[in-house]
Amino acid sequence: MSNVAVFPQNAETHALNPATGETLDSVANTPEKDIPGIFQQARQAQSIWAAKSFSERRKHIFKMRDYIRDNADELARIVSDGNGKTRLDALATEVLPCLLACNWYGNNAAKVLKPESREPTSLLWLGKRSEVRYEPLGVVGIISPWNYPLSIPFGEIVMGLMAGNAIILKVAAVTPLVGKAIEGIVAAGGLPEGLFSHIIGSGGQVSTAMFKHGIDKLFFTGSVPAGKTLMAQAAETLTPVSLELGGKDPMIVLDDADLERAANGAAWAGYQNAGQSCGGVERIYVHESVYTRFVDLLAEKTRALRHGVPGDHCGVDLGSMTTPKQRETVAKQLAEAIADGARIVAQSEPVGGQDGQFHPATLVTDVHHDMTLMREETFGPIIPVMSFKTEDEAVALANDCTMALTASIWTRDTGRGKVLANRVKGGVVAINDHLYTHGMSDLPWGGPGESGIGRTHGPEGLMEMSKAKVVNWDWLRAKRNLWWYPQDRQSYDALRNAMHMEAPTSPVDFIRAAGKVVPTMIRKMYF
Repeated sequence: MSNVAVFPQNAETHALNPATGETLDSVANTPEKDIPGIFQQARQAQSIWAAKSFSERRKHIFKMRDYIRDNADELARIVSDGNGKTRLDALATEVLPCLLACNWYGNNAAKVLKPESREPTSLLWLGKRSEVRYEPLGVVGIISPWNYPLSIPFGEIVMGLMAGNAIILKVAAVTPLVGKAIEGIVAAGGLPEGLFSHIIGSGGQVSTAMFKHGIDKLFFTGSVPAGKTLMAQAAETLTPVSLELGGKDPMIVLDDADLERAANGAAWAGYQNAGQSCGGVERIYVHESVYTRFVDLLAEKTRALRHGVPGDHCGVDLGSMTTPKQRETVAKQLAEAIADGARIVAQSEPVGGQDGQFHPATLVTDVHHDMTLMREETFGPIIPVMSFKTEDEAVALANDCTMALTASIWTRDTGRGKVLANRVKGGVVAINDHLYTHGMSDLPWGGPGESGIGRTHGPEGLMEMSKAKVVNWDWLRAKRNLWWYPQDRQSYDALRNAMHMEAPTSPVDFIRAAGKVVPTMIRKMYF
């Protein structure tokens, strides 16, 4: 069961359809006075949940999976109406990944988080045995964004639950009805009362409340500035954080690339979700020998796209952007680039009414690296393209960024692509594809630099949702350790000779040292 509750600045949070401007519904905010009780109940429920086996937790997760399967069309509609993306986009990149996440974490958490035996690595630890156990963190906070309002938080919810944690969720204020849909999915799982709670309200107020009430770890997906602010807050209480922040992801098209596939991939990964994907294509570098042909192909595909109000029957390829502020940011970057010499080569065609937050898919050339369009996250349906002469130049351009979430290399020679991938910064570097790995639950997601800290998804994500504990014991039941009292010359000499065992000058040196250490150890430890 879930608790829906946020804060009294406004009594309600209103949900709007960004493609039409229509008011969809309103959701009551959580009163601040309810927050302590939510945390208390979460901790009580978590102690019950943590005692369950992985197979017992999986049964609850699979009930959620079945709910997603049976209500996929409705979930896609809710996401589409709240975020502005098309129904097919919502189904493919939001609903389906949630189902896949239930399967993977449900089937693999026990293997990933099983206790791990560690053997002694030195004769000094004779008789010692160790086991590393991965325990739940406790109560985990999740603050999620509006660009993937369902799949981003839900994947983290499933990770957290399978690892044995309670979850307190805060979804983006502009997509509150998706948060309500998540409540419905989780309720279908039949969890202990209070194990999952959804808090509705101001992001700053909710994060402050999470730190105030002792959240055990915070998972945040959002902008770089917001992530830095949260990290500073977390430092005051030494609360661990996992931050998935911005991306300015490069695509490198080599001279031997399949240009048809590359152009198709660029169009999808650059324009999908109206360009509002932190791991989408944000800049393209094309070898000069194929530059003109590639631009012509991508221009053709851009002009063939239709943007408009999403409907039931996939009548458009691109929906709207989600917020007026983001649309204005994108328009400003484009205008600045054009004023600095950039050129619009092609744009998508509008279909139907255009009263919402629409921006056409836009292909831009004649750009350079002094432009904001090439340096800062655009987060909109604009693809700028530059040419390069050598692989060294392409790598330098791709790495000329503070963010490094993902990247892609396009070539018919996979071996060549793998070698180049070693030189390109990024948490994910795909060859002849882009962006889709976020939907692969078995792979870690995240990146270095200003793209964030930590990883979600995959075994690494489960580890992020856990804390390691070492259990160590002495199965030979020695009376004392070599370095315990009494402190005498024999113990000192034994420890000194042990250093020659660990770093011998020769095999003879090792044998000589062992001959001095072992008798002393046996005499002091066991007699």
